[in-house]
This record gives sequence, C-alpha cells and structure tokens, in this order.
Amino acid sequence: MARAIPVYDICSIDNSSAQRGLMIQRFAHYLEKHYQHLHLPHRHSFYHLVLFTKGKGSHTIDFERFPVKPFQIYFMIPGQVHSWHFEGDVEGYIVHFNESLFTTFLQSGHYLERFSFFSGNSTDGVQRLPVEEYDRVTALFESMLEEINEGREQNIDIIRIRLLELFIIVDRSGADNKKKNVPQQKLVLLRNFKQLIDKQFRRIRLPKEYAELLYVTPNHLNALCQDLLGKTAGDLIRDRVLLEAKRLLTNADMTVAEIAYDLNFQDNSYFTRFFRKYTGATPEEFRKKFMLK
Repeated sequence: MARAIPVYDICSIDNSSAQRGLMIQRFAHYLEKHYQHLHLPHRHSFYHLVLFTKGKGSHTIDFERFPVKPFQIYFMIPGQVHSWHFEGDVEGYIVHFNESLFTTFLQSGHYLERFSFFSGNSTDGVQRLPVEEYDRVTALFESMLEEINEGREQNIDIIRIRLLELFIIVDRSGADNKKKNVPQQKLVLLRNFKQLIDKQFRRIRLPKEYAELLYVTPNHLNALCQDLLGKTAGDLIRDRVLLEAKRLLTNADMTVAEIAYDLNFQDNSYFTRFFRKYTGATPEEFRKKFMLK
C-alpha cells in the first residue's frame, strides 16, 4: 500500500519546546525523540535548518541525495520533501521557525528571499562553512539555545537577530568567485524569474510569457539563465513542473490523472510521456519506488 507523505508543523513535532513558532535544540537530543520518523520521507510547514558538527550519513531533499559532513548546514523551506539516514553518532543543532518569525519583525516581508539557500533549490540549500567560521557560528547556536532555554525577556528578538547574523555569514561565505563578479541586476532578474516560475508554473510554460512579465526579451532571459546556471529558461520551467509532479506523486490520495489535471496537462497520457521523458520512469513507477515500504 502507498503511504501518504506526512506534513509536520512545529507543534506537532515538539509542542513542549516550541515557543511562538520557533524551536531550537541540540540535534542529538532531537534525534533521540524523532529519528524513527526522520528516516522516512516527510514535509514541514515551516522553515528548517540543521548544522552538523559531528557525524555522517545522507540527507535526501526533493529526491536528491547529499552526503552529511561536519560543519555543513542544510536549509529548507516549507513544502520540500526530505528524509535523513545517519551512520553512528550525530551532533549539531536544529532550528525550526514559522515564516511569521521574520515577517512580523522586519519591514521587508520578503527578506529571506534574498538568500539563495532559501530558494527551495535542493543544491542551494546545502552549505559548507569555511573553517574560519566554525567557532563563530557554533557560538551563535549556543547563544540561541541559552536564550530559548532560559526564557529571558525579549529572547525571541535576540534569537531573530542571531539567525539573521547566521544567514548573512553563510551567504557571504558561500558566494563563489563567479557570483561575486555578476552584476547585481542580473542576480535580481534571475531571482525574480525563479519566484515567478514558483507562482505561475501551473499556468505559464513558455519562456516568452515570463519574459513579457519581467519586461525583458526572451533572448535576454535565456542568455541570462545560460550564463548564470548553464540551463535555458525553458529548462528551469520544466524542472519546476517535474519537481511539483514528484512531490504530488508522494500524495497517496491523488491519482496520476488528478495530478496531471492539477499541473494543467491536456490529459493523463501526455503527462505520463512528459514525466517518463525527463525522469526515465512513469509516474506510477516513480510512486512505487519512493512510497512502497
């Protein structure tokens, strides 16, 4: 029998330690309570990050597997499907927070969108800290743990500031040489294109339609994607449709025909041909591989 992928909110995971949509724990302690669920595919309704300081294993995010290494940070946004598999003892820190933690605190409600590791792209969400930042970042997590455990006055505001400092440190240290040399307007345009795809991929499939919405030519948009990502604009749109198809296929309550309709395909057979062309498997074959236990 296929099993639906569960979706957890912060309180359903650990209501006793969650404060105002925020949870911070040592990862070893968290695993003692929850590992029996973590090694199975699941989703979150909140933002999620983990810093590893010791241990190894693998982390699968949206059907892509990454090796776990010390001083690696994983960032995830709501809705991504993931699972953990560890070998031996693991140590580090875990933070869960709802979107409202920052939208009610910052003037810009879209502040987190400026960080590539919160883009929803699995590869961008895996960040390796440089050695010179180990102590500084570890101290930030220890400070947040102290604040949340002691319940000091204005502790949530202090934690917000510590998290923002963490995000900026990771963003600065993760910028490669190519990205540093890219004009800011190009990065903004690419980010806007990705965000537009996220909102419109069910309805809009042609790069020229996105180019019109972004007030650029199709050739300019395509050249930008090729230059910065090595992919065409059409590739990005297609990849987003495929990702959503995979996520929906983890929902046992939806038939393949219903998924095809949800994604605005003409019919089930066209959806099946599209999916098999780019994944090498039919939707039913993919579903069995990831959901039959």
